Amino acid sequence: MHPPNRFVLSYVCVLFGIAGYVKSDDWPQWRGPRRDAVSQEKGLLSAWPEGGPALAWRFEGLGTGYSSVVVQDGRLFSLGKLNDMDVVVTAIDVVTHQILWQRKIGSTSRNPCSTPTIDDGLLYSLDPDGRIVCLRCVDGEIVWQQHLVEDFGGKPMSGRGFGESPLVDGQSLVCTPGGSDAVVVSLDKLTGHLHWQAKLAEVGPAGKDGAGFSSIVVTEAAGVRQYVQFVGRGLIGIDTRHGQVLWTHNELANDIANIPTPIVDHEYVFAANGYSAGSVLLKLSPNTILSDKDSSVKVEEVYALTASQFQNHHGGVVKVGDYLFGGHGNNNGLPTCLDFRSGRLLWKRRGPGVGSAAVIYADGRLYFRYQNGVVALLEADDKGFQVRGTLEIPGAGSDSWAHPVIANGALYLREQDHLWAYQVSSLKSETVKRKVLDVDGGPTQLQNAIERDGGTVEALDLSLIGILTNFGSRASNNRVVRPVLH
Repeated sequence: MHPPNRFVLSYVCVLFGIAGYVKSDDWPQWRGPRRDAVSQEKGLLSAWPEGGPALAWRFEGLGTGYSSVVVQDGRLFSLGKLNDMDVVVTAIDVVTHQILWQRKIGSTSRNPCSTPTIDDGLLYSLDPDGRIVCLRCVDGEIVWQQHLVEDFGGKPMSGRGFGESPLVDGQSLVCTPGGSDAVVVSLDKLTGHLHWQAKLAEVGPAGKDGAGFSSIVVTEAAGVRQYVQFVGRGLIGIDTRHGQVLWTHNELANDIANIPTPIVDHEYVFAANGYSAGSVLLKLSPNTILSDKDSSVKVEEVYALTASQFQNHHGGVVKVGDYLFGGHGNNNGLPTCLDFRSGRLLWKRRGPGVGSAAVIYADGRLYFRYQNGVVALLEADDKGFQVRGTLEIPGAGSDSWAHPVIANGALYLREQDHLWAYQVSSLKSETVKRKVLDVDGGPTQLQNAIERDGGTVEALDLSLIGILTNFGSRASNNRVVRPVLH
């Protein structure tokens, strides 16, 4: 019988000759913690051996589809289609590599493209027909659900359906039905109840009505905190407080599919698009000359690049310092570097893979995943790039589109029904053991116990992948120690 302030801690101890505790970075949503395709992890391999890094583990049974994965608190989630129709969310234990649960959220003839979002023990997932579902991370039980078409009159611009990844912002779950009366909606993240819906008037002739595949990002510009989204008719900005459309930009839209997620940097919005659309940098500023029909935000086009200069199909672009890196071309992914503020092309070269390339950045390196299944590690700057290693995803076809993920020292690559996890941490562990400590007290006592056991604690954070609690109770400092893996 444990006293009220006692808890049993089960933690994973990776032995490198001595026990080590490394603070790593989870990947809880589309394009990472900040939706910018940048991981904050350190200590990753600066170069790969021939054939690529070591395969840590693999999983089969996700179903078909192009969704990426999200990782938090020792669990990995993704969306797929089983039995040619059942849309399912799958949860996997990243330590044991076993399935935790699998939950059907809909039926469709389309391929799932959306990546789920994790927030505070809840998972938000969107199926290609417009069902948005909130589930409990621990067991997959459905908390609430809405339908972007039936409940909000939404529609996708493409026959492939809906593909954005929902955004959690404070107490709101924000997503894009794409309808004229509800182009974007804000819902209570705990109940699904409507906060507001944004109406979109006529924007311009380019593009097509409906929701694109892009996902919402948040910025503060022109004195207003706003959501930036790339819908069927182009780029839009929406006041986060009450859903007023603040500005629009029509020229970059195409009439097939607007896919890449914009990059925001204070008052600047960069967006690229495929299907011969090109790219653009916008500057947002307060509109000091207003009429009744004017917006309070002024949109200035800093530069616009033609499709031959830089376009991005669906692999995305990453901003590192003053530069933009991404794959150029429609159904192509030529590694390219642009100066962010001027749009000047610094270099564009052929890479080691074929087709569009999904791009992320971690620990000084770019990771290019090509649609033919080649993954390349690139060391790049404004002068050029060097290939520091490649691997080939087993069984990849010509549509290897799911974006790569870096989380807790692993590179995760979804390939339809399969998941491949590669060890990219520079710390090469020999053994992995699960230890159990019986700790009487609060976080200070917990840290002392781990250190007495031979480990070191960089940051006492129970959400780290290396620390897994079996059950939680109230600690002596009145802070609730919550279980992170059940």
